[in-house]
Amino acid sequence: MPAPHLQSYKNRAAKHSNPAARALLRCMEAKKSNLAVSVDVTTTKDFFDIIEAVAPYVCLIKTHVDILEDWNPGVTTRLQHLSREHNFLIFEDRKFADIGNTVALQYSSGLYKISSWAHIVNAHPVPGPSIITGLASVGMKLQEERGLLLLAEMSTKGALTIGSYTVEAVRMAREHRDFVIGFIAQHRMESIGLSGTDDVVDEDFLILAPGVGLDSKGDAMGQQYRTPTEVVTQCGCDVIIVGRGIIGIGRDIDAEKVKEQARRYQTAGWEAYEKRIVTNQLLGE
Repeated sequence: MPAPHLQSYKNRAAKHSNPAARALLRCMEAKKSNLAVSVDVTTTKDFFDIIEAVAPYVCLIKTHVDILEDWNPGVTTRLQHLSREHNFLIFEDRKFADIGNTVALQYSSGLYKISSWAHIVNAHPVPGPSIITGLASVGMKLQEERGLLLLAEMSTKGALTIGSYTVEAVRMAREHRDFVIGFIAQHRMESIGLSGTDDVVDEDFLILAPGVGLDSKGDAMGQQYRTPTEVVTQCGCDVIIVGRGIIGIGRDIDAEKVKEQARRYQTAGWEAYEKRIVTNQLLGE
């Protein structure tokens, strides 16, 4: 039986146990898109100008609502409406990193009430398994599609998310497969921390990869970029996360240029996925 990451998004959606993962995989198949756009801007006007421009081309919108200088509760109401209208999921890139009780409150309460609108959130595994149980105590009680990603690897130069750190992140995820749907990472995680005799045939973690670019290899702040072919075809990642490559930096938002770039990355990401599927079929997988 082939490893689950070698199968199509459609086949994986039919088998995945987590509702948020199933919804994301089905969206990817329906829209022929494995593109997530990172909407890292500071005004709600730019925020929604970008989302409305890229919505037809994405499976996921990644947000940082705490950087919006004019945030108000209507922002997430409108975001949810766009999510339903254009069939994409919402990923709040909160990167929780505290003890279980604290992250449960950060997830459910406070100004943003993230659990009420974000399908997917993420967390650093630094505090240990309690960070998962804390977030799951909120997310698993909701009658909604909710899932958690752990940061197993990062795309910045000199990141400490290597070696035993990554191994422990994967081990923690394996113990909480009902809520942990995958990783922010640069490669597949199925073989991490396992001996050659371990059976992982039923393991299907989604891999969302940041640091994807078609025109640049890095920036002055240590970010490193790889192409969709490198990320999806060669490394087996599932979703490409693109920010500045689509929305630009240090200029006014040009909706037509944003739309053009989103379409370009959607095409490149999907072609890389189709190449992976064809390659696996030729290998008899």
